[in-house]
Amino acid sequence: MFLPETYQSALMLMILSMLCWGSWANTLKLCPRYRFQLFYWDYAIGLALAALLLDITAGGVLHRNASVLAGVAPPIIVYAVVGGAVFNVANLLLVAAIDVAGLAVAFPVGIGLALVIGAVSNYVIKPEGNPLLLFGGVALVAVAIVLDAMAYRRREGTAQATTARGIIISLAAGVLMGCFYPFVAKALNGLPGAHSPGPYTVSVFFAIGLLISNIPANWILMVKPLDGKPRVPGADYFRAPIGWHLAGILGGAIWCVGGVSNFVASGAHLVGPAVSYTIGQGATMVSACWGVFVWREFAGAPRAARILLVFMFLVFLLGLGSVAVAPLY
Repeated sequence: MFLPETYQSALMLMILSMLCWGSWANTLKLCPRYRFQLFYWDYAIGLALAALLLDITAGGVLHRNASVLAGVAPPIIVYAVVGGAVFNVANLLLVAAIDVAGLAVAFPVGIGLALVIGAVSNYVIKPEGNPLLLFGGVALVAVAIVLDAMAYRRREGTAQATTARGIIISLAAGVLMGCFYPFVAKALNGLPGAHSPGPYTVSVFFAIGLLISNIPANWILMVKPLDGKPRVPGADYFRAPIGWHLAGILGGAIWCVGGVSNFVASGAHLVGPAVSYTIGQGATMVSACWGVFVWREFAGAPRAARILLVFMFLVFLLGLGSVAVAPLY
């Protein structure tokens, strides 16, 4: 089983998770006429397949005694499955927010809020890192969230309904997204008398929770879409080009690589779930860069909006840097 032995290697894994978590949503952009609910079925399949593959390879499941895996304590399985289910609902809302408001808004507002909630709750579970640097960085990230929301409000003065809907959905996604990681941290840290099977196997149970919860949650969003569009016919899934299906599977696999990297790093010396989760959620910066510089979501925006974005990036980088050095002091 591959596990980091130094803080430097753990930091590389956390940076990898940040890049993956901030980039997977670009695969949704590759399917411009594909309703996100249909895209998400492929996304969930890709995430589950990647989790299983990583457990077999990097997790070394083939070299472990089958009885060890069969003897995983039920509470640990429950924590991992619940974590996957909570994440799934949060992520569905996040994808809906991306569809309504774009990458440059949905990620900073939703994931930024999740970062604040997740950092505090994970630190309570396992306090690691300098609290002043950790929560000082989280506070800076919160400021960046406000700046980004202000920039969005100035981007389109005529899109008030979309603005309100996109921000509300992003906030709901953020609250739930900040609540999933503590369940995973419980499964990763083990329980009294029950040791964790390791981050790779926990990721498989996490994926199972995501798949199970996706059936009712995504079906509801197909019948009652949050983006104000007509209901989504299930038959459209089978009419979609193969390239759109592959894009969804790729998106799920990219998130899973980042998720497993983050889970693995959280157990490293000096790190802990609060630091690992917080750095991983630097995905906000990555996704905002994609939205602003690649997808040109702020093209033609007023000068005031662009200035606010510059300050948002600077403040976010300062906050992320503060969190990154928290375990060293």
